[in-house]
Amino acid sequence: MPNDLIDNDPLIAQNFFLEIDGSVVSILASVSGLDVEMEVASTQQVGKDGKSQTIKTLAGRNKAPDLSLVRMAPPDSTQDKMWGWFNDIMNKGILLSDRTNNRKNGSIVMYDSTHVEVARFNFTNGWPSKISTDQLSVDSNDPVKETITLTIESLARVK
Repeated sequence: MPNDLIDNDPLIAQNFFLEIDGSVVSILASVSGLDVEMEVASTQQVGKDGKSQTIKTLAGRNKAPDLSLVRMAPPDSTQDKMWGWFNDIMNKGILLSDRTNNRKNGSIVMYDSTHVEVARFNFTNGWPSKISTDQLSVDSNDPVKETITLTIESLARVK
């Protein structure tokens, strides 16, 4: 067996953050929706022997997922950047005439145990469309978490 089959440690999803326009906005507990996917166009046709054939090809664009970000709820939502961004959109809306209004570019950034960046997913034109707070219970000692749905227009793994 060659020695060069496994020459790097695997990525460990341990330390990851949300960056917006180059600055850390939130420490995250989990992220889902990091799906980099291409749109596929399918066509059906009948070949010269009369058999049906399916042809699949690239449709020319990437699909944009919604990101689901889980984090500890901030103790004061009025001082939190994510809540400020969400409330700004909820109160003022998004201008149709200005695509940059309240839409931001950012990244989900992963670090290893020595705090070296090991992976980066960049997104464009994102905005928080939903913030859900965990169920509250007097029987629980768990910290309160929030799940944020971040609607985005493109996603690319760049590192």
